[in-house]
Formats: sequence, structure tokens, C-alpha cells
Amino acid sequence: MKILGIDVGGTGIKGAVIETVTGELASERLRLASPNPATPDAIATTIRALVGQHRWSGPIGIGFPAAIQRGVARTAANIDPSFIGLPVADFFSGETGCPVHVANDADVAGLAEMRFGAGKDIAGVVLVVTIGTGLGTALFSDGHLLPNTELGHIVLDNGLEAERYASEAVRDACKLKWKDWGDRFNRYLTTMEKLFWPDLIVLGGGASKKLDKFAPCLTTQTAVVPARFLNQAGMVGAALFAEEKLQH
Repeated sequence: MKILGIDVGGTGIKGAVIETVTGELASERLRLASPNPATPDAIATTIRALVGQHRWSGPIGIGFPAAIQRGVARTAANIDPSFIGLPVADFFSGETGCPVHVANDADVAGLAEMRFGAGKDIAGVVLVVTIGTGLGTALFSDGHLLPNTELGHIVLDNGLEAERYASEAVRDACKLKWKDWGDRFNRYLTTMEKLFWPDLIVLGGGASKKLDKFAPCLTTQTAVVPARFLNQAGMVGAALFAEEKLQH
């Protein structure tokens, strides 16, 4: 099955047609800048443009930076707060004229890694962390997702919210060297380890491509590996989520 997978991020909105049997891209990946402010109408306009550029009229899966409960946004991370309470799946379906299925962006990135990537065939607990504008998390037990974990908002032992201390956006804004940022990120991962004792930690998002630069800072007992899909996981996983919904 081919499904258009869209990943809504803080700085860019990416889309590609995904072959769900293999997880491979069946089209060019297109990226448009995220609107500012990222209101429902502004994001809908950008998504319509992506759909139009792909000449797409079939089902769409969207990875979205919010806790999504039965198609409704319950939080708003790096998007306009007017999304809270909005039935985003129905809203984007109406805006595009296509059947749209929406899930949390980190959750869908995790789905891609568990189906085809670094988490494939891994038993036990797998924690996927996407490092970007924020810190997204997806938590799996024997392949089953616990949705909307939002563990990037946990308060660390220094009194700071994790994603305001150790995200990619913080590294850029504070112009931190990899070692200095790596020490911060390690504080976050060791906190996660103490709380969940995962069997594997998978790192996705932009910074995962540079794992070799901060891996020496990591002191977790748990193995830490880069995501196979890197920053394409959101698009792939969004398509897999839509496929799952269409089959039920």
C-alpha cells in the first residue's frame, strides 16, 4: 500500500509517498518551512501545498507535535496553542479532501523503527527518543506502543524541564559543543533509564546523525543506537499508522 506520510516539525513540514510493505520512499521527499505562527489554518495551507506538489489524492498519515487522543490534539508543542482541543484528523481531512490519520510525531517515528529499523525484533522495553526542536519519546513493550508518553517534559534533578535543557534547539541556541551538550543529554538518558529500565534506547531526529560526537558522554547501562531512518522516521511511521487505522 502507498500512503503519503507527513511529518510536522517545529522548523519544517516534510512529506513523501511511502511503500508501507517495505518502509521505503516511493517518491521524492519534499520539505516546506513550518509557518510562524503555526496556527491550524497556516499548517493546513502548508499541508495542502505538500499534497498538491505530490499530486496526491489517497490516504494520508501525519506525525504531529502533540499528544493525540482519538484524533484530538490535547497538547501543543512548538505549534500554536489554538490546536488544543481541535479534532486534527477530521480538520486535516476536510482541508485536504483526503482521509487523514494523525498520531504523535515521536510515536510514529517509533513505529517506523520498531517495524523496519533499529527496534525490529527487539523484545522487552524499547525507548525511542527523537532529538529536535524538543525531545520526543515513544515507549514500547514487546513491540506494543504506550502512546503519548511526552517524556521530554519530565523535570530533571537540576529542576529544569528536559527538552529546555537537552534538545537540539537548546544546543543550537546556546552554541554548545558536542561534549557539553552530550553531558546534558546523558543526564536525561540516565534519568530515563532509572525510571523505565529499557532494553534498548534508539535515538532519532537531527542529532542522531552525529551520535559518534556525543556517544563518549553517555554512561547508560542500556545500549544506545541511532535510528535507522534518522529524520525520515516520522514520514514512514505516519504512513504505517494510517495503514493500521485503515485496516481496522
